[in-house]
Amino acid sequence: QVQLVESGGGSVQSGGSLRLSCATTSEYTYAIYCLGWFRKAPGKEREGVATIDEDGRTSYADSAKGRFTISQDNAKNTLYLQMNSLKPEDTAMYYCAADSGPYGGPCQKRDYDYWGQGTQVTVSS
Repeated sequence: QVQLVESGGGSVQSGGSLRLSCATTSEYTYAIYCLGWFRKAPGKEREGVATIDEDGRTSYADSAKGRFTISQDNAKNTLYLQMNSLKPEDTAMYYCAADSGPYGGPCQKRDYDYWGQGTQVTVSS
C-alpha cells in the first residue's frame, strides 16, 4: 500500500517559482520503483511532467526541461518538483504518482498504480 499527499501549490505570476512536495508512505520503501509528477489542465489530456526511477534517473517532458527539477529526499520520504520560470500554460492540477511494479519498463512509459489528490498550480500573466 502506498499513500501520497501533495502540497505546495498556489497562485504565482509568470516567471515565478513554486516547489511542490509529495509525502510518500509505503509498507516497503523499496517497493516503489518509479515516482512521477503529472498534470491535468482544463480541456487538455493528462500529461507526464517528470519521473524518477529507483536508480535516481530522471526524465522530463519537453515542456519541463530546463525549468523543472524532480528530486527525492529519501530521509523524509518526500518527492519534490521545483518549478521555475513558470508560464500560464503550466496552470493545472498537479499530481504525484507511484508505481510499485518491478517490470513496467522506463518510468516515463509506465501506468502508475498510486495517485495523490493533487495540488492546484495557477500561473497568471
